[in-house]
Amino acid sequence: MYFVRVLTCLKIFCLCFFAMACAQGDRAAGFGAPGNDTVVISSASGEHRFKIELADDNEERRVGLMYREELAAGAGMLFDFGEPQPVSMWMKNTLIPLDMAFIDETGVIQRIAANTTPRSLESIASGAPVTAVLEVNGGVFEQLGVKPGDRVKHPIFKAGQR
Repeated sequence: MYFVRVLTCLKIFCLCFFAMACAQGDRAAGFGAPGNDTVVISSASGEHRFKIELADDNEERRVGLMYREELAAGAGMLFDFGEPQPVSMWMKNTLIPLDMAFIDETGVIQRIAANTTPRSLESIASGAPVTAVLEVNGGVFEQLGVKPGDRVKHPIFKAGQR
């Protein structure tokens, strides 16, 4: 009887472990996997590369970096909104502070919101029509000297044309 209980517990543990591994595999294979793409920011202090996840549909943009307990150094998420428009972001269910760069269709940073407050429901507005927002770890843009007016290079930015 004891042996059967132990075997049953072991089976349950293995099934749970397998389910978690599959979920992580799905995440690593597509959206949510760091390093799917790269952006380069050209600033007065040099070129800065970030491995990014691209959020280019409504569901990916809605979830963003929610529930993440950490973001690797040199990583980020690029939110592609397709067409220039006023954009507002928030930090609902986001557990880590982030820097947000609001970027126009030519790849120029229009505004930076630095060290945003985790879990805040406060709206963080672009201040101008933008096509994208780049989120990285809080404080990184200041450390690197990244400022409004700096240029972001990525295929979604095409010299003013999409």
